[in-house]
Amino acid sequence: MEGEPTAELIRAQLRRLRLRAELSQEEFGKLVHFSGSQVSAVELGQRPLDRFFLKRADEVLGTGGLLTSLLKLAERDGQPSWLRPWLEAERQAQQMRCYQPTLVPGLLQTENYARAVIRSDNTISDDEVEKRLAVRMDRQTILCQADPPVYVAVVEETVLRRSDESFQALMAEQVTRLVECADRPHISIHIIPGDIPMHVGLVGPFALARGGDGGWVGHLETQLGGVVVDRDEDVAILLARWESVRSQALPHRQSVELMKEVMTSWS
Repeated sequence: MEGEPTAELIRAQLRRLRLRAELSQEEFGKLVHFSGSQVSAVELGQRPLDRFFLKRADEVLGTGGLLTSLLKLAERDGQPSWLRPWLEAERQAQQMRCYQPTLVPGLLQTENYARAVIRSDNTISDDEVEKRLAVRMDRQTILCQADPPVYVAVVEETVLRRSDESFQALMAEQVTRLVECADRPHISIHIIPGDIPMHVGLVGPFALARGGDGGWVGHLETQLGGVVVDRDEDVAILLARWESVRSQALPHRQSVELMKEVMTSWS
């Protein structure tokens, strides 16, 4: 399993810190609201690492957030090799651009929407769904950090309206989140109206990130994963396509008005 060395480190650190605090597994369990047997199972690797458990452990043991920080590293280490370079590009980005013809961009998804998207793949287990969800939610923290990147997203109106009665509450929550995000000074969301005819963006989603050195890299999503694009000529094509799809979208104010109208329709 990828990320296992980091997971083993977390378990070893947990046991070391618990023993240093002179707490038995039963005593420690009471403090973190787990049973002694559950604590033992975590330390032995018989129970998956739990974000809530490690957060409580950090608080009880006074670690300064060590265990939850290590869990984030383990989750990143556990990502497939094709995703890791893009995660690094996201973390270092000063500017980001994203076009999505079919879904709300991952960095703007609510937890409920993201879970529904991940669960649409019925070949993965519930545990794997939650692991992927935790990673996606963690990725979103780059937009909330002290010096966030400038993030511009272009989304098709059909994405906001694609639902049925069973998902109306979920979509109302999601579009509300988009309106809230669009109110932040470093985030812009532009909507391509549903009556716009065929355009080049409909070929597929893509994202671009610009690092501190001024260079751009791209990312293409596929059914099998994703591809990082860093050849100058390929990046130039994506930048040109970005300008094309951006030109089809509504300005900021009109986009927000459209999102509010959609939000009302789902409420």
